[in-house]
Amino acid sequence: MKPADVVIAVLVAVIWGLAFVASRIALDEFSPELMTTLRFSIAALPCLLVRKPDVSWPLLMAISFSLFLGQFLAQAFAIAKGVPVGLSSVIVQSQALFTIAFAAMLFGERPTRMQTIGIGVATVGLLMICGTVGYDFSIGAFAILMISPVSFAVGNLLLRRAQNVRMFDLFAWLCLAAAVPLLALTLVSNGPAPTWHALSHMSLTGLLCMLGLGGISTSIAYWLWGRLLRDYPAAQVVPFALLVPFVGSAASSVVFGETFGPLRLAGMVTVIGGIAIMLLSKRPQALPKIA
Repeated sequence: MKPADVVIAVLVAVIWGLAFVASRIALDEFSPELMTTLRFSIAALPCLLVRKPDVSWPLLMAISFSLFLGQFLAQAFAIAKGVPVGLSSVIVQSQALFTIAFAAMLFGERPTRMQTIGIGVATVGLLMICGTVGYDFSIGAFAILMISPVSFAVGNLLLRRAQNVRMFDLFAWLCLAAAVPLLALTLVSNGPAPTWHALSHMSLTGLLCMLGLGGISTSIAYWLWGRLLRDYPAAQVVPFALLVPFVGSAASSVVFGETFGPLRLAGMVTVIGGIAIMLLSKRPQALPKIA
């Protein structure tokens, strides 16, 4: 990779890591539904300037509902219910485990030996983290958070079907497809009056968090990441995502004083180690078709 593109990849990972902290701050002011709605409404503004890509509406909605709506709404609810930000950033990256597993089940992509080892290591780490659930946050909150990497993985696989389209245009319309139903959900669950009150009394901190989440973390960062994946093999780009949980955990420790017990810390490190093994190994091979 060119040095400038390496810098971009690192920058995107840092932005995504800091986004977990911004989400936690914004949730002090907004409900999970409203925060997620604002995030994608801001990120969808480029739709005013770019045309819908040549992707069918059913596929566009499917990608949007999994890659964006499901992933980030689950994150928001889990963090609002007390799941630590640093832990959330680690769990979300376990999407690599689910992506490989779903690809094997649905498309016959057989994991390599190293990927299988990585899956096993990451699974052990998740089980270690499960052993700490129930002390500072509920099992229900952890279950909600696990929706995020599963949705992320489904979105990754669906995204494969959107071929030969401009990444910036595609992600803008994916955000719009998520923002509309999220707005309806917000109005139904929160009510029009509380929603308007939250918007009209938005603080400067809340505004800056939402501009960062919508304009930078979602719109710009995903566009840059898509360009990198377009220009380089995934094996060169995707490992930079391993920086996200480190940035998220470090930032959370500084901003919120977040600490981790020995078992949870060991589990987090084990998950990241398993993900590293998966991402740094060779791509899976398709299973031979049986006549």
